[in-house]
Amino acid sequence: MASLDSATPPRSPLPPSRPPHASERHSGPDGRQVAFRGRGFVASHHRGASWIAFALLIGLWEASIRFGWISELFLPAPSSVAGALRQLAADGTLGHHLSASLMRLLVGWTLGTLCGLIAGFAIGIWSLARAVGVPVISALFPIPKIALLPLFILWLGIGESAKFATIGLGVFFPTAIATFSALDAVPRNLIRMAQSFDVPWADILRKVVLPGAMPGILSAFRITASIALLLLVSAEMIGAQYGIGAFVLSAGSLMQTDALLAGVLVLSITGLCIGTALSRIEKALLKWR
Repeated sequence: MASLDSATPPRSPLPPSRPPHASERHSGPDGRQVAFRGRGFVASHHRGASWIAFALLIGLWEASIRFGWISELFLPAPSSVAGALRQLAADGTLGHHLSASLMRLLVGWTLGTLCGLIAGFAIGIWSLARAVGVPVISALFPIPKIALLPLFILWLGIGESAKFATIGLGVFFPTAIATFSALDAVPRNLIRMAQSFDVPWADILRKVVLPGAMPGILSAFRITASIALLLLVSAEMIGAQYGIGAFVLSAGSLMQTDALLAGVLVLSITGLCIGTALSRIEKALLKWR
């Protein structure tokens, strides 16, 4: 009988420390080589795919106008939209309207977000606030906020305060709901563990509850930023002389479709920039994940 020293050591049942790559191949039950499929839905990076898709879409759009498949009166070519955008930027019209819209967007979104965070934390932490706040928010949330703009104009006047209130109210409810939902999603065993070690209440909120709820709160910011942009355009179309929404409405009334789409393009770029900024803030605050 062979000695224990010369015996072959058994293979470790533990999995390898590095997960196999998708390109690695392994033998299946019948001896055939099969590719590894257990990547866990890890997204693959296709850096140029989005740019290629945009280029193809714009090229098809331009070609459909050039070949007469679509009338330019109803859908101007991308080159015409770019020319209108350059003209608006050159004569200062774009800067004038955009600065007014960004100011309203920033103030309204900030007010709504701060009030929503305060209400959401109160509902998520105190049972009395939950008993009062949840029914009220559930009853008022479905109301279209733009329908309240005439009432805000009656109360606050035709100036900027009515637009701030409309945008802030539209942002408040999703922020409050997302905040107390994110607080509820924090694992209770972590909170109980901290309480069992006599961690102060304020430290539990700061070191356990807030980090656990932060991903859900930051995700809500993307949604509320889009809601604020939609309400901004609607409010400017109803009661403003300056702003991208007012400009788009004026261009549509005059059948200036190239200028109209230029304004829509500015709104799209504004939303894209806001989303990119929020993504970077999220990455900076959630490095621990």
